[in-house]
Amino acid sequence: MNQSRVIIENVRPQLEGGAHAIKSIVGEYIPVTATVVGDGHDVIAASLRYKHQSEKKWSETRMQATGNDQWAAGFATDKQGAYQYKIEAWVDHALNWQHGIERKIDDKQHVNSELLEGAEYLTEVAKQANASEKKYLNELIAAFKDAGQYEKAVQEAVSQKLHELLFKYPLKSLVNESASLEAYADREKARFSTWYEFFPRSASKVAGQHGTFKDCEALLPRVAKMGFDVLYFPPVHPIGRINRKGKNNSTEAQDGDVGSPWGIGAEEGGHKSLHPDLGNEADFKSLVDKAKELGIEIAMDFALQAAPDHPWVKSNPEWFKWRPDGTVQYAENPPKKYQDILPIHFESKDWKNLWQEMLDCAMYWVEEFGIRIFRVDNPHTKPFYFWGWLMAEVKKKYPDVLFLSEAFTRPAVMHQLAKQGFSQSYTYFTWRNNKQELIEYVEELTKTDQKYFFRPNFWPNTPDINPWALQGGNEAIHLSRYFLAATLSSNTGLYGPVYEFMVSDAVPGKEEYWDSEKYQLRHWNWDAENKLTTLISKINHIRHQHASLQQTNNIKFLSVENEQLLTYYKSDANGQDETLMVANLDPYYPQSGWIELPLEEMGVAEGHSITVHDLITESSYIWNKRWNFVELHPALPFHLFKIKK
Repeated sequence: MNQSRVIIENVRPQLEGGAHAIKSIVGEYIPVTATVVGDGHDVIAASLRYKHQSEKKWSETRMQATGNDQWAAGFATDKQGAYQYKIEAWVDHALNWQHGIERKIDDKQHVNSELLEGAEYLTEVAKQANASEKKYLNELIAAFKDAGQYEKAVQEAVSQKLHELLFKYPLKSLVNESASLEAYADREKARFSTWYEFFPRSASKVAGQHGTFKDCEALLPRVAKMGFDVLYFPPVHPIGRINRKGKNNSTEAQDGDVGSPWGIGAEEGGHKSLHPDLGNEADFKSLVDKAKELGIEIAMDFALQAAPDHPWVKSNPEWFKWRPDGTVQYAENPPKKYQDILPIHFESKDWKNLWQEMLDCAMYWVEEFGIRIFRVDNPHTKPFYFWGWLMAEVKKKYPDVLFLSEAFTRPAVMHQLAKQGFSQSYTYFTWRNNKQELIEYVEELTKTDQKYFFRPNFWPNTPDINPWALQGGNEAIHLSRYFLAATLSSNTGLYGPVYEFMVSDAVPGKEEYWDSEKYQLRHWNWDAENKLTTLISKINHIRHQHASLQQTNNIKFLSVENEQLLTYYKSDANGQDETLMVANLDPYYPQSGWIELPLEEMGVAEGHSITVHDLITESSYIWNKRWNFVELHPALPFHLFKIKK
């Protein structure tokens, strides 16, 4: 039974009634809304209460009625970690009294009795007030009880000063409370990051020679110069020899074939070991430290699977599913077959020890080498609750660790992984090419509840995905796809150097690279520079300089009557940094059109002149109309305008 007279509904944001935490970033403001309704005509009030996991006392901020029984407030997540928040609502008898007496006074009614009633409320309010406020309230209490001070009492009873005190010190009666909800505040890198991926074994400057961590260290200045702040490596562990794959995914490996790095484990060790041809622990630690000096974090691949000769197969055979003939079924994703990989059997009766070992593997790299970012391979093929547990356990001790979900699968599955705690997620951007599908997809990510839990990371390619649009694609398509990825989303990445060198030969009829680095060494001229390396670098450095590009959910698409032009506007939280992007989606022909400026969002009056400064070309233009003309050629298929008012 509940005697409260106030109902609280539709608290937002929330995920499945609080089953999952919404995502935030340190320093972000979380707006909270709710429907709060009371019976009758009494004045009701509501507060938003919140606290960080390290705090015992709840903070409180009063909610404001926004009309039609809707209420709003918000709080800032100024610390890393988990927050709780909830709504509290009540009938505010003191404010209700003031509202009622005001109407009676306006109606010329005599209100002696009402003043005496008010004196009782003020007596309770005074118990919470400071010294000066208490003095004022005691004077009012005396006046309310003294018929000789009637005029003063009436005047003060409806005063703004008294209203503010009644609001400040509410008399909460028959309080109702919503369920407690949770938000998790990550560090800034979760919202804004620029990833670069390459294979360490292809880092050597000598053709045919296996790369090392020292070779990777020599490439760090190149990565930093191009403006990337996360360097992600495919698995760096020993690679199995049993069923090792040959070039182009051949099931017959030849002498010298290096195998797939995702076939983890051999006699040299497993998930807590390094491939001996790459170097030792000291070499890897040196690489991690040198990267940090250049503002780069090393992200490791966390792939929970095993080669047939992984040490686990002998030490813990119960962690694998054995068939009646004594063999283990290798991994499959029909029509793809991974004969060199054994899936982990998460339904094992020894699942508790299995889970603990997986956690120990992650913690090893965190504690021994300072790794704070993991790209997780195929998380959708492992139990959801396992991931929720593992990430929570890691973050208990190391809350700054981030996890990127590599799951290109059904939306509900990708969403569930994000709800379980993945900091970022790969997306369908790789397959969104025309204007309509780009707008629809980005608005789905940023204008629906997905914005509370799914942080997108836009990649135009990966070692697994050589998209149709890039196969044989010219320079313009490579330029525009990276520009879109880097400005639509605040988290972006690419697999290089195949991308910037436009190496896009494909397995016929498939979205896979021919002569894929997944199965062989490749030799690259790491010193080579071209238009793509130059413009990718420029885009990345601009992203680091402009706060409006360091968010994803702040996007607004603009009208332009040309299906080959995509235009959008971004502003930082304070409206101090504003950018406007225009992209030509046609890689072969010039496109032009008239763009409608979002004058209302920009706070610009019709006819007022603004300057748009192209941060790529350093050209400036003065626009003084709502509609403005642009033309883009494939040679430079985008504008990145900084707006100056």
